[in-house]
Amino acid sequence: MKRHLKLFALVLIFVLVITTALISGCAGLPTTTTVVPPSATGTVATAAPGATATAPLVTAPPAASANGTGTASFAPDAASLPDIEAVVALVKPSVVVINTQVPVTSFFGQQSTEQAAGSGWILDSNGTIVTNNHVVDGASTISVTLDDGRTFNVDPSTVKADPINDLAILHIDATGLPALQIGDSTNLKVGQWVVAIGNSLGMGIRATVGIVSQLGVTLDLSADQALYNLIDTSAIINPGNSGGPLVNLAGQVIGITNAKIVETGAEATGFAIPTESAVPIINQLITKGYVTRPFLGVQGLITVDSMVASYYQLKTDAGVLVRGVVSGSPAADIGLKPGDIITQLGGSDVTTLAELTKVLYQAPIGQPLSIGYNRNGKEITTTIIPVASTAPTTTSGS
Repeated sequence: MKRHLKLFALVLIFVLVITTALISGCAGLPTTTTVVPPSATGTVATAAPGATATAPLVTAPPAASANGTGTASFAPDAASLPDIEAVVALVKPSVVVINTQVPVTSFFGQQSTEQAAGSGWILDSNGTIVTNNHVVDGASTISVTLDDGRTFNVDPSTVKADPINDLAILHIDATGLPALQIGDSTNLKVGQWVVAIGNSLGMGIRATVGIVSQLGVTLDLSADQALYNLIDTSAIINPGNSGGPLVNLAGQVIGITNAKIVETGAEATGFAIPTESAVPIINQLITKGYVTRPFLGVQGLITVDSMVASYYQLKTDAGVLVRGVVSGSPAADIGLKPGDIITQLGGSDVTTLAELTKVLYQAPIGQPLSIGYNRNGKEITTTIIPVASTAPTTTSGS
């Protein structure tokens, strides 16, 4: 019995020695610390003095500002989204519905009238309305309905239009109207919020929202007409929207929507003529009734391709065929003749009428401009001096 007690005592002493040694060896290890999460206000939280953090501390990302700038939160709330309701409330009273009747002739020569609808917006308080030319082009009757329900008839003969840029000015006999403010489209950025407001599908004024998808877009409307420097937007633009405003979040007009482009095959996107391009045209329509442009005096222009070259038995299949020359014009002065094919203008190669038009309308009036043309297979280069047009021009003459 005494021997067992001695053995037990030795074992107990051994266990105590080992335990003491283990505790002493661990005394230098750091204690575990719980990391304090960032505060709700986005301030960086600090761990307890002497503690070692096991994960980095971060600052909560700030919410995006109401105008769409700043760093977006991963979980945006209502405060981080644009106030579209306020924009619509500001702009809608200045957007008008335009209804027209257009005479048409069927393939068999039968006469009828088609109803059409579009949009416009109030430029000034005295009844000046901006819209697209194609909204009112060829109309026998035009009516404008305001947001307050009043309707005014417009004499089609009083419409001032520019078919080339697809813009038109109407006037109604009213005063004290809520005019829209024009913004600066040159400050637009891709990704910026925009709102389109118009008579979508002829079903009344509606608003759609989107962003600026692309800037400086060029699109062909037809073989002899193109629009340049357009705003591409994800805001839905349907037939009926044509002529309505595209506005920024301040409610300023930065573009004039054009649904005709969508109808020509550009789907799932919307386009607008920027105010940068539209305002100079609008001002000329108001002050003169038409737009003054560089004029050469060539008529009946056709884009030359393989089919046109074959039909007219031409010796080149690229350029712009001249079918008429105005007497006493710059073109007549340099000896240009029907049958000549313009291949270069202002130092730029010209393969289509749209390209020729773009170069010409950017040229200064009264300044020499290089021109190259093909006559019976021979290339001729000279200079021409554009003059100011004195009457409304069309896309078939320059």
